[in-house]
Amino acid sequence: MKNYLLKQLRFVRENTINCVAEMNDEATLFIPDGFNNNINWNIGHIYVVQEKFAFYFIKEKMMMPNNVSKLYTTSTSPSNWGSQALPTINELIRLLKSQIDRIEQSLEFRLKEVIETPFTTSTGLTLSTVEELLSFCIYHEGMHFATIKSYKQIIQNEREKE
Repeated sequence: MKNYLLKQLRFVRENTINCVAEMNDEATLFIPDGFNNNINWNIGHIYVVQEKFAFYFIKEKMMMPNNVSKLYTTSTSPSNWGSQALPTINELIRLLKSQIDRIEQSLEFRLKEVIETPFTTSTGLTLSTVEELLSFCIYHEGMHFATIKSYKQIIQNEREKE
C-alpha cells in the first residue's frame, strides 16, 4: 500500500493538472492587472520547486529540460522572459505528470532519509528529511493552485465582458 504522503502529492497534482488541462496557451500567458505572473509561470514554478525539493537535496538527478529552471525559479517573472521559447501548457502538464511518477518510484522507500544539510524555507520552516521536503511541496503547490484558480476566474470574467 502506498504511503499517505505520496497519495496526497498525487491528489494535489491531479487537481492542479485538471484545473489547467482544457486551457489554451494564450490564456495561460495572460497576466491579470496588478499581478506579476501568469498561469504558465505558476505551473512551471510548481514543477521547478518540487524538482528541487524531491531530488536536489538528496543529490539525485533533476530533470530540468531546456530553460525551465531559468524561466520558473523563485523570483522570476514573465516580464523577464523576453522572446525566448516557452514550454506550452501541454508540455508543462507532461512534466507535472511524469514528475509525480518519478517521485513515487524513486522516493517511496526514502521518506525518512535525513538530508545532508537541512533547508530553511523563505518563511522560516526548517526541513530535514525527504518526507518533510515533500510535505512542504503540498503546501507550496496548494498556494499556487489557489492562484491559478483565481487567474482562471479573472480570465473568465474578462471574456464575459467582451
